[in-house]
Amino acid sequence: MAGNYTLTIIKPDAFGAGKAGKIIALLEEKGFRIRAARTMRMSTEQAGHFYEVHRARPFYGELVEFMTSGACMPLVLEKADAVSALRDAIGATDPADAAAGTVRKLYAESKGRNAIHASDSDDNAAREARFFFAECEWVTVG
Repeated sequence: MAGNYTLTIIKPDAFGAGKAGKIIALLEEKGFRIRAARTMRMSTEQAGHFYEVHRARPFYGELVEFMTSGACMPLVLEKADAVSALRDAIGATDPADAAAGTVRKLYAESKGRNAIHASDSDDNAAREARFFFAECEWVTVG
């Protein structure tokens, strides 16, 4: 059974451009409830660890550099079938391919500067939520 929690990160491009409030409003309109939120600037070590799964991919270095370029906003969201619902709400990685009304269609600049991260599975949502919100005992997502 799919979990009710997931993690998202409003990335430095969207956060720095003042789009965080609009993105949060859109997610709330789609039925998500915010259960935890923080603003931070990730260190190279934090970003490298968080995106470790992509270490062998050619975009890894650029991704780490991008995610450390400014403040970001991790959030734990609640909704039935949260992972799938969030991935539908944010749209395709490339905003040119994203459906109308999705976060990336509305607020992303490009495939690389795509405004938002979303967990891709219940297991990753749990791991990623604990990365940012370890102090929250209820973050046993999935």
